[in-house]
Amino acid sequence: MSDDATVAGVLLAAGGSDRFGDRNKLLADLDGVPLVRHAARTLAEADLGPVAAVVDPNATGVSDALSGLGLDIVETPDAGVGQATSVRQGVTWARDRADAVVFALGDMPRVDATTVDHLVAAYRDGHGSALAAGYDGQRGNPVLFDAVHFEGLAALDGDTGGRTVFRAADDAAVVETGDPGVRLDVDTPDDLERLR
Repeated sequence: MSDDATVAGVLLAAGGSDRFGDRNKLLADLDGVPLVRHAARTLAEADLGPVAAVVDPNATGVSDALSGLGLDIVETPDAGVGQATSVRQGVTWARDRADAVVFALGDMPRVDATTVDHLVAAYRDGHGSALAAGYDGQRGNPVLFDAVHFEGLAALDGDTGGRTVFRAADDAAVVETGDPGVRLDVDTPDDLERLR
């Protein structure tokens, strides 16, 4: 970890919408913008190096919703298998581009870009190799992982994200952000209504 470490951003935007009904929740309207675009803008506006979005190539419209933000689009054909496939694709993309990666979720539209900056600053200041955004003492998302964890993340399978890798890190820490958005995700139409 150093002051000039390159930190990339990866938006995990290939998940299903099982509890949202017939439509893709990532394309649901929030303030006149698709839900996923809010989450992508958080990474695009943060103090990060390259940024990518991992998408399901069969999810019509998600890539279009991200156009113009300067993100690389990475497709994960096995999106239906679970979140681990998206994490693996994100690690593969980041491996030669960055010293660490911030993973953000496409269904969390209220995370502020300064929250990502807090994570990056904490990482560069040596506060840990696995850092999660926190609010009011509770762990949330996004989460930053140093490259030392890339192998562990690449070995994940099923519908799990990086939680097990985070818990196994000796120097994992939660960074208090003061941002309630790190605990607000959208799984159901009711969740979306609460954010309006």
